[in-house]
Amino acid sequence: MSDSTPPSASGTERVFREEYGRCVAALIRFLGDIDLAEEAVQEAFTVALEQWPLRGLPPNPGAWITTTARNRAIDRLRREASRHDRHREAQRLLDATTTTPEERAAEEGPVSDDRLRLLFTCCHPALAPAAQVALTLRLLGGLQTAEIARAFLVPEATMAQRLVRAKRKIKGAGIPYRVPREAELPDRLKGVLDTIYLVFNEGWTASAGDALVREDLCAEALRLARVLVELMPDEPEAVGLLALLLLTHARRAARTRADGTLVLLTDQDRGLWDQTEVAEGQALVRACLRRGAPGPYQIQAAVNAVHSDDSLDERQRWQQVLALYDLQLRLAPTPVVALNRAVALAEVSGPETGLAAIDALREPLAAYQPLHAARADLLRRLAREAEAASEYRAALELTANETERAFLESRLAELG
Repeated sequence: MSDSTPPSASGTERVFREEYGRCVAALIRFLGDIDLAEEAVQEAFTVALEQWPLRGLPPNPGAWITTTARNRAIDRLRREASRHDRHREAQRLLDATTTTPEERAAEEGPVSDDRLRLLFTCCHPALAPAAQVALTLRLLGGLQTAEIARAFLVPEATMAQRLVRAKRKIKGAGIPYRVPREAELPDRLKGVLDTIYLVFNEGWTASAGDALVREDLCAEALRLARVLVELMPDEPEAVGLLALLLLTHARRAARTRADGTLVLLTDQDRGLWDQTEVAEGQALVRACLRRGAPGPYQIQAAVNAVHSDDSLDERQRWQQVLALYDLQLRLAPTPVVALNRAVALAEVSGPETGLAAIDALREPLAAYQPLHAARADLLRRLAREAEAASEYRAALELTANETERAFLESRLAELG
């Protein structure tokens, strides 16, 4: 152990957020059992909470957790061994620690990354799309069931059952823990892209808590998106997703003021944007445009590239954004895309026109907080204060993030 200042419980929680996905992915590969891997990692973090405050943070906390979890799992198998196959399994795990680098390379296939391997396992087409994303948020993001349930707008018990069923399906169907072979990759891509995007979204605006952003999840989504582009450099949608995440992440320093209050996109100090990420994202968007094969993530990336283009004035930006959402509605129509288009329409044609477009979406998006927040803003701009206040209150009921709540409460207070 190091001689540094002993970590607090919050310090151990930070390590949990940063290292949980890496540790679970490594243990699943080692153990071949998702539940056992999760339990072992959680036990290791429990031990860390007991030991680290007394002994100090180890030099490599993630490796400490992985090693402790592996040893705990082996000990458990030995204790529970009542048949010959249990002994044999424990021995297999011990033998696995002595494999050579050449043997490991032969097993790894096209990419040697446990988390990407786990991502493709979670996104196997045998699982329902919602289960794919939920399982990835649980295993790679370390989110609790309640957090995932809020992100999906479902009761916690429903999400718990969904996660159990997904893990049973992986085990029962013998879904392999590997990156698919090259010929399989295109068919498996959409689920992986959607999952990375949802992980980033949970990081960009945390479903609950005091902090607006969970940078660990944003960083993990960006890392996975980069690895995916390395794996599939000729796939425009993979490149488009990476561009979208970069252009969005570039704005992080401008999203809140010094006192922590939220700043909307149109009010942000563009000088605070990360110009390195903006430039990289815009270059990737241009590369996508040259391919001439537009898809939803490429279009969303193009929207963000327009917002970051300093050569355009505000009206020109919104006109181009509206045209891009029109294209996305033709390619992949969803109520959320229609809502985004309605917001852009309000900026181009006025709040009354935008409000009419939003009102057509009230039924399918009744439990979607951004609809109520957008509708409240347009009603406020139209001086319909009582209706705006009602919508702000509806948005507040659907918001557990304290930074967003504070913003909505301030807008509600402004209405008197």
